[in-house]
Amino acid sequence: MGTVTTTDHTDRGGGRTAVARVIQALAGLVALIIIAGILLVVLDADAGNEIVGAVLDAARWLVGPFKGLFDLSGQNLQIIVNWGLAAIVYLAVGTLIARLIAR
Repeated sequence: MGTVTTTDHTDRGGGRTAVARVIQALAGLVALIIIAGILLVVLDADAGNEIVGAVLDAARWLVGPFKGLFDLSGQNLQIIVNWGLAAIVYLAVGTLIARLIAR
């Protein structure tokens, strides 16, 4: 007696949906790192701490293209605006890409 194998085609696009979720999650993680960096700078966290230093290094690298986008009077205000804009752009672009893939 042989076994019968059937293929279920009801989960169309399941792979694309999974990729879209991963992209959305990565965009959220990037935004979270940037927001954590903003808070660490504004709250004057000890950059000598390994965890604080690692988060700030990652955030600075991620916001590189947005560095000096707006030249504002206060250091903290400039970081809040420029880095905050970077977080919004990463989320928006990640969401857009995820939606296009999930179609």
